[in-house]
Amino acid sequence: MWILLVIAGVGIVPAVMTDAFFLRLFTEALMWIGLAITWDLMAGYVGYLNFGHGVSFGIGAYTTALLMIRSGVPFWLAALFGGVAAGLVALVSGWPTLRLRGAYFAIGTWALNRAVGQLALVLEVTGGPDGMRLPPFLHPQFFSWVMLGVVGATFLVLWLLLEQAPFGLKLKAIREDESGSLAIGLNPAKLKLQAYVLSAVPAGIIGGVYAYWITFIDPASTLGDLVTDQAVVMAIFGGLGTLVGPVIGAVLFFGFKTYFWAYLSDYQVLYLIILGLAIAATVFFLPDGFWGTIARRQEGRQALRKGMALTEPKGR
Repeated sequence: MWILLVIAGVGIVPAVMTDAFFLRLFTEALMWIGLAITWDLMAGYVGYLNFGHGVSFGIGAYTTALLMIRSGVPFWLAALFGGVAAGLVALVSGWPTLRLRGAYFAIGTWALNRAVGQLALVLEVTGGPDGMRLPPFLHPQFFSWVMLGVVGATFLVLWLLLEQAPFGLKLKAIREDESGSLAIGLNPAKLKLQAYVLSAVPAGIIGGVYAYWITFIDPASTLGDLVTDQAVVMAIFGGLGTLVGPVIGAVLFFGFKTYFWAYLSDYQVLYLIILGLAIAATVFFLPDGFWGTIARRQEGRQALRKGMALTEPKGR
């Protein structure tokens, strides 16, 4: 219930905000929230660091653009096909890559991201390095509503599957002990592939919305390392293995980035230094992230209260 109330409260923003600049910031913040929570599905719940998450975003963007430009498919349908295409790519690529573990899986997904990016650079159908231009639709509020709907639906579905259904517990069992999960009757290979596809589909739809919103895409903006890297930093800042954590991390990181480039753009080196120090400090002092640390402390206090209640002598 609280999730629906929050989504409804955030939904008021596009209705009351008329400034195009702030609507753009609002829409982009929502986009990064969506990418952060979908990346956290694999990293936080399954324990697999996917450094190729940008592939799903890029596949969705290019599929949407190609269908709208080449075939005249309406935006809504094209964006849905973008999500389907991202899911199919994840299904095919996940079968071999998910057999890898640890750093090998991270390197494998990173290599996949680089390979798809290079493919987009040389293919004529994708426009190569010149990219693709989509028909402009100058309605900032429309894209704010659409991005809010996609990201809100993604958060709600993931919350139901990961926090309210056995699926989330099964993924956490794999994260804690993949070999041990076999002993309790789970199928890690199947569950990991399901989670991998589940994280890819909404990222592909978000990529499709981004393509129509920005009206221009190229390999650097949709398949570059920066797409995945920023989602990783946001999720780590907020806290892995929690849906709320990546949301907080995305808002904090995007707010800092926007403020810095608006007022301190002449100090580009300083931006990288501050970002690096922030990441190092978070990993060292807050290894569970902002929200993860708060949640752990609350759990500790509740456990302490229960323990004290059990040790108190009962009145006769």
